[in-house]
Amino acid sequence: MTPTMQHKISLEDAARDALVTPTYAARGLVGAAPKYHIAQQGMLPQVAYQIIHDELRLDGYSLLNLATFVTTWMEPEASKLMAETFDKNMIDKDEYPQTAEIEKRCVNIISRLWNSPDHEHAVGTSTIGSSEAAMLGGMALKWRWREQRKAAGQPTDKPNLVMGANVQVCWHKFVKYWDIEPREVTCEGDRFTLSPDEAVKLIDENTIGVVGVMGSTFDGRYEPIKALNDRLDQFQNDTGLDVPIHVDAASGGFVAPFLQPDIEWDFRLPRVVSINASGHKYGLVYPGVGWIIWRDRPHLPEDLVFHVTYLGGDMTDFSINFSRPGSQVVAQYYNLIRLGFEGYRKIQQTCQNVAMYTAEKIAALGPFELITNGSDIPVFCWKIKDAVAQTANWTLYDLADKLRERGWLVPAYPMPPNRSDLVVQRIVVKEDFSHDLADQLLDDMQRALDYFESQPGHKPKTDGSHFHH
Repeated sequence: MTPTMQHKISLEDAARDALVTPTYAARGLVGAAPKYHIAQQGMLPQVAYQIIHDELRLDGYSLLNLATFVTTWMEPEASKLMAETFDKNMIDKDEYPQTAEIEKRCVNIISRLWNSPDHEHAVGTSTIGSSEAAMLGGMALKWRWREQRKAAGQPTDKPNLVMGANVQVCWHKFVKYWDIEPREVTCEGDRFTLSPDEAVKLIDENTIGVVGVMGSTFDGRYEPIKALNDRLDQFQNDTGLDVPIHVDAASGGFVAPFLQPDIEWDFRLPRVVSINASGHKYGLVYPGVGWIIWRDRPHLPEDLVFHVTYLGGDMTDFSINFSRPGSQVVAQYYNLIRLGFEGYRKIQQTCQNVAMYTAEKIAALGPFELITNGSDIPVFCWKIKDAVAQTANWTLYDLADKLRERGWLVPAYPMPPNRSDLVVQRIVVKEDFSHDLADQLLDDMQRALDYFESQPGHKPKTDGSHFHH
């Protein structure tokens, strides 16, 4: 046997040993894996997998993450479909025409859920998330306002957008990135969402639209979209200004149609020109996928639609992000056909039942007062009773930290501007949060309260700087 052959066999033996050794690092990795530079030599795939797999165990357990709105569980069949379509680029509609057809079907189905007047020719698209969808809706508002101002020979240099101070951070990004003046309806007393009467006070000829929220990030409430629509009708009669509404239904867009079908918030209202939602929230899909639907084609300015030829053929594209995964769109379609209307309704109803049950039990613990109870979207929040807060040796920040010791992520945070003096704690109930888990959380909350009572010298925290969610 030649030295070359011996060397080859020894390498094969080493690779084989590395596959079967129970202590993978002993033979597959002889030194520390580089973290901030690329190594000169690679490593066996099994070793690379094990290193990363083990490190990710340091993350929080998603089942106990009651801070996040995003989906943390899907059926195995959905996960299998996603794995089979990881390589599909949603933007490349010539190469993946059937994935594009599935996206089109989703747009049509969702537009019907939202009572589109022209759902047979639904105008919309999937996005990388609800933030991108919201920005596309905001851009369409700005472009249409600018076209109307130009046609009237009026200046277009000072656009503004009216919204509640409780909007998700994507709207703060939108107005900054697209150079638009934000005009925010601040919180007042026990009102933490947009007020139609307060909103119209901020409107002038430079207002591109008003954003209404179906499912506030802060407390889970629906904003009064119907009342806003009617108030803007009255405002137009008084001033002549015709102001459209964009609805940010990031969470509520996949809840209200199933649980509260009689609430008028969608395209049934004439002033609602566009709606965005997160497929990866109560659309029940792993992140990230969002949806934006317009009332009809005239509300999507042609100037925002691009024609792309360099991938083959002539593709229309109206998105901020270009390449994006098709697998999440496929997973959304899986849910829509797998669950049907009744399946979605049962899941969302169960989530709401668990939310309202947990809220009632938390209120019964004694020190807490509910702000919301989960009767809109399955999200609720609470504060410490004023009388308790005056003498307590703990705050909600302390409680959040104590619960984290048991693996729970239950965020504590101040409410929006003008009520940032009020600190609350919030729970988002998703499909994988059961009554049994709720009872375990309640036991851990009582255990935390007992601990604070046993530690009279405990000093309360005044902020959540050490709590990350």
